[in-house]
Amino acid sequence: MRGILHPTKRRLDDRDLQEYIRQRKIDATIYYFEKHTMTVDSAVEQMGVAKDVIVKSILVFNEREEPYVVFVNGDRRVSFEKLAQLTNSRAIRMAKAREVKEVLGYEVGGVPPIYYRRNVTSIVDRRLLNYDFVVGGGGSTHALLKIRPEDIVCLNNAVVADVSE
Repeated sequence: MRGILHPTKRRLDDRDLQEYIRQRKIDATIYYFEKHTMTVDSAVEQMGVAKDVIVKSILVFNEREEPYVVFVNGDRRVSFEKLAQLTNSRAIRMAKAREVKEVLGYEVGGVPPIYYRRNVTSIVDRRLLNYDFVVGGGGSTHALLKIRPEDIVCLNNAVVADVSE
C-alpha cells in the first residue's frame, strides 16, 4: 500500500517523472502544453478527453496526520466518509498546498498518479479500473501523464476500493 519514492530530492518535476517512466519501461506518455493543466477542466480541454478519463491525485490526512494519496476519476469526489471507514480513521482532511509539496514532492496541479518523494499509502477508486488509460498530472502545471490504471495500482502498491462519490 506504499507508493514508490525519491527521498533525496525535496521537489520533483516532469523531468524526474519522465526519467522514472523511462528507467522502468512503463507504458506511459507525458504530454506538454503551453496552457496550464492544473484543473480537470483544463486537462479535458488540452487532451480532448471526457472528465471521467482524468485521474485526480489527492493527498489527504487523517486525525493522526497519516497521509494517504487517493486517486479518483475527474468527474467524482473523494468520499471522506468511505475513506475514513476504509482507513479506520475518525476524520479526513484535505492537504494544504505546502503539505502536498512536502510529502509528494510536486506542486498542486501537477501531481502525477505515480512516483513521490515519500512513501504514502495509496488508494485507487475502483471505478478507475474501468478504463484502458487515464490522464493525470504530469509532474508540472503544464504537463499531463497518460497511463494505464493498472499501472497506477501496481506502481503505488495501492489498495483498490470504493472511495468516491
